[in-house]
Amino acid sequence: MIYGAGGGVRVEERKYPRILTAGDGCVVAEFGDSIDMEINTRAAALGSDVMRLGFPGVLDAVPTYRSLAVYFDPVTTDVKRLYSKLGELCRKEESAAGHEKRRTIVVPTLYGEEWGPDLGDVAKHTGFSPEEVVKRHSGLDCYCFMLGFTPGFPYLGGMDPALETPRLKNPREVIPAGAVAIGGKQTGIYSIASPGGWRLIGRTPMRLFDPDREPPIFLEAGMWIRFRPIEKPEFDEIEAASEKGSYRPVILEEEEASS
Repeated sequence: MIYGAGGGVRVEERKYPRILTAGDGCVVAEFGDSIDMEINTRAAALGSDVMRLGFPGVLDAVPTYRSLAVYFDPVTTDVKRLYSKLGELCRKEESAAGHEKRRTIVVPTLYGEEWGPDLGDVAKHTGFSPEEVVKRHSGLDCYCFMLGFTPGFPYLGGMDPALETPRLKNPREVIPAGAVAIGGKQTGIYSIASPGGWRLIGRTPMRLFDPDREPPIFLEAGMWIRFRPIEKPEFDEIEAASEKGSYRPVILEEEEASS
């Protein structure tokens, strides 16, 4: 905020991208001030570049809806060089915006019955049949803005707005890992067993988070999610493979994802 000579107040327009200090061991690169897919794509791409380059002292790079937080060891990191490199990478992401390669992860999902006990409630609220809810939920790819809440929990955008359903008035104490749910305008997947108030419409046998696996988390910010309806026999097969640690999800590259 800037005060003018006549006593008036005008808001200074922020320029993006910009790099901000966030304590002794963190720097934040901001790309905008709104929830926007293009802004988020640039933040996610920067995070991937930072981790791929393996900058000495950098511990992690965590995307949010509109920015990237880079955590580093202040003792071993050349901070000035890190700031310079981030600025260089930000300019690169700005010039490359709109040309990122799309990656879509396919999430096999068993809808309804004991795996999606709230499917009927969602159908009643929206006025659709349960079959139509499944068709609409699996008919559009969703974009992963970021991971949070629990390890590997994706914040997704792009769900059919006609499926918007309010959260439960009384949240469940425990929701099983893999539960596919709708909460308001969003859909998501519970990566581990945890409390929650979203409406459960199905479950995936794929383990989103496994600390003993490499990588421990299959999803990344900037990826797309495609829900694929499956039946019980395939659910059991994938679940068994997941328990053994041998299951690997289908990830479609840009050309495949658009077909």
